[in-house]
Order: sequence, then C-alpha cells, then structure tokens
Amino acid sequence: MNMLTVKDGTQIYYKDWGTGQPIVFSHGWPLSADAFEDQMFYLASRGYRCIAHDRRGHGRSSQPWNGNDLDTYADDLAALTTALDLKHAIHVGHSTGGGEVARYIGRHGTGRVAKAVLIGAIPPLMLKTPANPGGLPIEVFDGLRKSVLEDRSAFWKDLSLPFYSYNRPGAKISEGVRESFWLQSMMAGFPAAYFCIKAFSETDLTEDLKRFDVPTLILHGDDDQIVPIGDSAMLSSKIVKNAQLTVYRAAPHGMCTTLKDRVNEELLGFIKA
Repeated sequence: MNMLTVKDGTQIYYKDWGTGQPIVFSHGWPLSADAFEDQMFYLASRGYRCIAHDRRGHGRSSQPWNGNDLDTYADDLAALTTALDLKHAIHVGHSTGGGEVARYIGRHGTGRVAKAVLIGAIPPLMLKTPANPGGLPIEVFDGLRKSVLEDRSAFWKDLSLPFYSYNRPGAKISEGVRESFWLQSMMAGFPAAYFCIKAFSETDLTEDLKRFDVPTLILHGDDDQIVPIGDSAMLSSKIVKNAQLTVYRAAPHGMCTTLKDRVNEELLGFIKA
C-alpha cells in the first residue's frame, strides 16, 4: 500500500495510477479515494497520472483524534503533492474535497497547480449566518451529528438515497452503488465522521476562492440535496476569477457515479483545453 506519513505521524493512504500530467482527486465526506475510481480509470487510460488519497480519518488512512479540520486536510494534501513532487497538477475536489482543494490553494498557493475542478463542492460556506443568509441552519448539521452518534451504519444507508437522488420519483436505484457508499462510509473512523461535519459546514472558504488564479471548472447538479447549488456553486462561480460553471439539470450530489460518463468527458475536455 502507498502510505505517506505526515508531520503529526498520521499515515495517509493514496492510489497512484498511470503516467503523465498529474490529476489529484480529493473525495467527499464520509467516503474515500474509491469514490473517484470511475474518473481515475478513465483518465489514467488516456495518458494521465491519477492520484487520490484517503483523507485522514477516512478509508485506509490513520484515524487520529486531532486534525479533522480543513486546515489540516489542506496541509496533508500539500504534504502529498510535495512528497510526490507533483507539478502542473489538476486538482479535482468533490463536496468536502472541494473545500480541501480551496483551502489548499488558499494556504499553499498555485505553484504546483495548473487547473482546478470543484464538483458538488461546499465552498464558499454551507452554514447559514447573518452574512450568508442562504446557507443551511445549524440544526441541519446538528441532526447529522446526532445520526452519526446514534447509529452510523443505518445513517449511511439512509444517506445514500438523497446523495444519489435515489429518493426521487422514477429514480433507477443501484443497490450496488448504495452498498459501495455504505462500505466506504463505514471505513471512516468515528472521530472523522463526527468532527468533519463541523469542518465542512462552518469553514468559510470565501478568501481561499479569491486566491484562485488558475483555470477553474465548477460542476454542480441542480438537484443536489446535500450541498444545495444556490449557496455553493452559484456563489463560488462569481468569486473565482473567470470560473467556468456547468450546471447539470436534475443531477444529484453523487453525479460522479450516476453520471460518470458525462463527468468523465467533461473533465477530459477541460484538462485538454
């Protein structure tokens, strides 16, 4: 297994497929690098080096009590790109992973970054505040914490339905996709599953987005029930200089899986442009 030990001793697992210009993937909560396998296989088969890590506390990485916050997530990503000496990398982040990419650029700049892609991403801020009236109330996130504490396993099973919009009338449900979501989620340690909720909901990434100075693609489904588009992509696309926004009609949060062919082609087109 490919493992990187970062400065606090946490071990970060990563996949490294193919050769060529590096594409680095940052996954969402509470999943793992496996969530991007469709994109990684597609792009590695077309001449790119695809790298995806399990965020600390998730998947096959260590499960530390500390560091389940976006500053540390971003520093872990920076440690990985430095250890592998990645240059001219394309960074792709989904959901919380989009926040990780934003904070990575905010803290570490774009010296190693060629382009960025945010998919169903949490920036600029999910929580409703006086300055962010379109956000979600704190009670929503308190409810997530309560569900994690009471019965994580059942919660992950239930969460897979809105995650992929399988709760919509006429939806074609894949039990295999739901089982994969549950398995990845159960691999996340209890501390990460719980503490990451605060990280992805209460971290204001507005200033980080202002530091983007590379071509940026923002993809979001307008039926995203996890990260509502109005207070995320619609705002981020106005903050990031010259961002390209593509809205997927009736698409869910988990569109990298349910609409993988379209997402794959869109990523390839953006990377090659």
